[in-house]
Amino acid sequence: MAPPFLRRMPRVRRAVRAGRVRGQQAALHWRALSAGRRMLPHFIVIGAQKAGTSSLFEYLCAHPDVLPPFRKEVHFFDNAFERGERWYRAFFPRASAAARRDGRPAAVTGEASPYYLFEPRVPERAHALVPGARLIALLRDPVERAFSQYEHSRRKGLETRTFEEAIEEELRELPGEVERMLADPGYRSPLHQHRAYLARGCYAEQLERWSRWYPRERILLVRSEDLFADPARAFGRVLEYLGLRPFTPPGFAAHNSHPYRSRLRPETRAFLERYYAPHNARLREWSGNAIAW
Repeated sequence: MAPPFLRRMPRVRRAVRAGRVRGQQAALHWRALSAGRRMLPHFIVIGAQKAGTSSLFEYLCAHPDVLPPFRKEVHFFDNAFERGERWYRAFFPRASAAARRDGRPAAVTGEASPYYLFEPRVPERAHALVPGARLIALLRDPVERAFSQYEHSRRKGLETRTFEEAIEEELRELPGEVERMLADPGYRSPLHQHRAYLARGCYAEQLERWSRWYPRERILLVRSEDLFADPARAFGRVLEYLGLRPFTPPGFAAHNSHPYRSRLRPETRAFLERYYAPHNARLREWSGNAIAW
């Protein structure tokens, strides 16, 4: 987050942000020169957005056997696939950095791009490059997740409509966007990525798509509510799944969490609960009753 004095000076803030982006691009350019000696991710946190992915990723990166990437959200398989494997590898550590001399397994690395779960073209692309990766899906009560995403979009200046106006427009326009995305591999949809408040919570459909490319045992499901309520226990499950030794980070602080500017109307909540009922039932069946709200 920008310091208070920068928040009062938008031109300076934009200049600082532009300078930071240029610096990152220059660093990636040099890292790409050694792409052939760099790792690919052993694990990917694929989503969902506003479900605790930032917190989980921070906990993982604190583990002594996890080598952090250049940044958390690489967005290669959704928004930068045309850049190619060398560009993707530039985000990860050199393979030599993972070597162990004490008898323990080599260190691992990974990334977390929450749009991966929802973007329909990602599973096939990911499987083509990292078929052995372990996937982690954080799933939050879709009602709470939808409104949290809306508040996130408002805070970032991407949304000016009421929540009710936004979901009404989504129901009308999103299906056409998905059809266009599937027909055109190069098409990117701002509506699909940033304003699909309802559809992102239809988890079963998204997981079924992933399971066509990855076996079920390679997809770990974690309820966000479990991570929020008992982070040590939920994190322990993740470590066991990744084959990492037990570890407790310095703290289990919540990351990327902000207060809401508005409240979800009771009548809108009732609509969302009715809307998600069949999708939640489908998820319970897919997960063997492992996930339910």
